[in-house]
Amino acid sequence: MSLQTSVERFVKANKVMVMTACLLFALAFVTTLSTGAVVKPRQKTVGTAVVDVRDDIVEIREELERLKSVTNKVYPEVPILNEFQRKRILITGGAGFVGSHLTDKLMLQGHEVTVMDNFFTGRKKNVEKWIGHPHFELVMHDVVEPFMIEVDEIYHLASPASPPHYMYNPIHTIKTNSIGTVNMLGLANRVGARLLLASTSEIYGDPEVHPQTEDYRGNVNTIGPRACYDEAKRMAETMCYAYEKQNHVQVRVARIFNTFGPRMHLGDGRVVSNFIIQALQNKPITVYGKGQQTRSFQYVSDLVDGLVALMNGNYSKPVNIGNPDEYTMLQFAEKIKDITGSESEIVYKPLPKDDPSRRKPDISLAKREIGWQPKVSVHDGLVKAIKYFKAELDAGNKMVKNGRRSGPYAALDLYEKNSQT
Repeated sequence: MSLQTSVERFVKANKVMVMTACLLFALAFVTTLSTGAVVKPRQKTVGTAVVDVRDDIVEIREELERLKSVTNKVYPEVPILNEFQRKRILITGGAGFVGSHLTDKLMLQGHEVTVMDNFFTGRKKNVEKWIGHPHFELVMHDVVEPFMIEVDEIYHLASPASPPHYMYNPIHTIKTNSIGTVNMLGLANRVGARLLLASTSEIYGDPEVHPQTEDYRGNVNTIGPRACYDEAKRMAETMCYAYEKQNHVQVRVARIFNTFGPRMHLGDGRVVSNFIIQALQNKPITVYGKGQQTRSFQYVSDLVDGLVALMNGNYSKPVNIGNPDEYTMLQFAEKIKDITGSESEIVYKPLPKDDPSRRKPDISLAKREIGWQPKVSVHDGLVKAIKYFKAELDAGNKMVKNGRRSGPYAALDLYEKNSQT
């Protein structure tokens, strides 16, 4: 490695320290000028103009105070791992709801984490506490475009996951889960990394088998409104095992069931966020159909534990990651009303097309192969989620018309049409 390259890498890794040192040197030099140690006058000549150097001192001191606030940023405490223990990990979609919680867990384990996100649904504030940490890197990039990096593990989470988000631009949803997955598998193949695909329970469609086991092949409408997501994830799974068979890439596939918790977007459009926001505002709680369709809900920390256990385990076939605690939509609405103390009435609307009638994971395989099962009860998780949503609403984060000009929230009528349970 050349001396120039070494210096460039040092400066990049320690840019705040280098900037501070330069400013301190400048302050010392200008202060010397102002005190007359070198030049007695407190003025300098810039072209034909005469400038008081004391103005420079004030500006430099202000910049030093700003840098001081940056360098004094307090990060969560992380363990110090040696070079052979510390993994280099890429998380696509890492600034999103699930990705940011996964980032927290891996950073707190002492690993180096690079988050890639195009911020379609992800938010910088989800990972802002790590920005500037020497083990963390945030890259704004769309996984549909090739990306080069040296890593040991790839958690491929990039994709809109709620109906109003993935239906807003169905073609890009398909591209994210097809071209984006090929890009990440190609990267894994090139550098020898292990890849975990965040798949979904949606690949089971409207299931005819209950609860759903991993060997169930599903009941999916290939041309329905949800197909851009359902079929794209099924294709992504197929590509993973093609790369495993042909190129010997190590793959893991997690079929994720309904997940909730802090950092969910207020415009997520799924049942948990919809019900909680409506209940907190004492607005009518919208239930589709007769409210007898069922869902199973897991808290986000349980999901993250499952993803890490699957990545680090030796089982390579698809694994259900979900909480088998099953509720009808009517039961779930009543539960949220009870916890929030809401006065909301429950209203009924027509059932959306292809909305699954039942959804519950069989997690026997997860228990046996990776030693995982959920720890947080639905009730305890809802208490935490409600606290988060209340804080967001109190801070004025509400969906409004004439707000964003692009994305799924630009056309609220379309958003509300696609918002489902």
